[in-house]
Amino acid sequence: MKIKLYVALLLGFGVYSVCDAGSSPKEVNMDESDVKNWSQSSENPLQKSDGAKKCSLIIPENIKKTVTSEMHYAIFLQLIFNLINSEYVKELSECEITEKAIAGLLTSLDPHSSYLNEKAFTALKNQTEGEFGGLGVEITIDEGFIRIISPIDDTPAYKAGIKSGDLIIYVDDECVSGVTSEEAIEKLRGKPKTKVKLKIKRGDKAPFDIEIERDIIKVQSVKAETLDNVGYIRISTFDKNTSRDIKKFIKENKKLDGLILDLRNNPGGLLDESVAVSNIFLDGGKIVSTRGRTEENSKAFFADSGDLTNGIPLVVLINSGTASAPEILAGALRDNRRAIIVGARSFGKGSVQKVIPLSEKTAIRLTVAKHYTPSGECIQANGIVPDIEADYAMIKKPDGLFVIREESFNNALDAEKSKNKKITDAQNKKAIDELGKKKDKKDGEEEDQELIYRKLSLKERVDKDYQLSKAFDTISAIEKFNKIGQKTHEKQ
Repeated sequence: MKIKLYVALLLGFGVYSVCDAGSSPKEVNMDESDVKNWSQSSENPLQKSDGAKKCSLIIPENIKKTVTSEMHYAIFLQLIFNLINSEYVKELSECEITEKAIAGLLTSLDPHSSYLNEKAFTALKNQTEGEFGGLGVEITIDEGFIRIISPIDDTPAYKAGIKSGDLIIYVDDECVSGVTSEEAIEKLRGKPKTKVKLKIKRGDKAPFDIEIERDIIKVQSVKAETLDNVGYIRISTFDKNTSRDIKKFIKENKKLDGLILDLRNNPGGLLDESVAVSNIFLDGGKIVSTRGRTEENSKAFFADSGDLTNGIPLVVLINSGTASAPEILAGALRDNRRAIIVGARSFGKGSVQKVIPLSEKTAIRLTVAKHYTPSGECIQANGIVPDIEADYAMIKKPDGLFVIREESFNNALDAEKSKNKKITDAQNKKAIDELGKKKDKKDGEEEDQELIYRKLSLKERVDKDYQLSKAFDTISAIEKFNKIGQKTHEKQ
């Protein structure tokens, strides 16, 4: 018993020291206000910080009388360990019990803290290199099941029609209730060209099956093009090449009337890259701050002077699938009054995770801080609220739209002089023809706008995607307003 106790104590204090040590961060600019009250105030690791929830754990009296208060919880943990070892219905090794204890401890903290066993740690390393096998989704655990934060553009999941907010309840006919995030990733990933069947719960619709063939996931984070002299930059995720690719597009298109950054269904990526992209569009100012309990985990990031786009009108598109890194970008551009945000409130993933290796093969992922926008707004659970609310909607011109205007009347004054009479007459003729051609459609059949948009060209999307149409309209409005202001200034 004594040997086990000392092992447990060594393990407990050993893990604590690793978490507390972490890795040394790179030097960043910081305001004094950013680090105020962030340092760790407790000398005793068991002491609760202000605002912590009161612990309901009751230590048995015999333990209280036996050892000092600093050892109460460590001995109680060892007691539970021994009970599992001797009483649990299935025999487990001490290694298995310890591993499960660490995993349970971390997953109970929040949805993003977790224990990475050898398989999960290897998968994480592969993922950060930008190429890995799987479906191409960012997930979290919600309601005991696998929740899709967002599918990554042009991946098997994206092409199969997986949507942000989908709930995976079965994988290959096996219920996934109660899985950890690492177990979920393990179930979804597999060898390329192998198939996996998912049962999806989407909103209030009945669960349905989707079969997806796994593939090597090669992420192209940036797709950019122009339409009517407005730049459209789609950022699907933030990887090591994101800021480089955006800079290249801007240098090749120096005379744009405006820019649209589409961050919808972007599940995150590298913090450094979201900062670097923010820096492209800002002329100084704070980008984001991270605040944790220690000074080491509390940082502030600032933009350099010099906006590479020379202040041209900028609109950012977000939705409920916009999470983490893109929320930092949207918050930085909004708070620095550099862009107008259009769309729906973002996901609200504003916590910072640090991967701390425990050995060459295992690690823990621990939440150590939260992200704050330049104005001091915490992104966690709040998300970024757009300046112009615009949810998904299909823009559809109604069939058979017959219009009556003044020039339509035969005896209208100056009708023959109207430049628009022939146009109106042609439109009305087309409307009459369309009224006589009703399209066959199954009862109850609904068009899924988001899935339709994925197959359209940019020009076609602007005509149908309400959020994107709003973004282009906003760019046009800013441009016209600036021209009015310029003319007024010239007259003065």
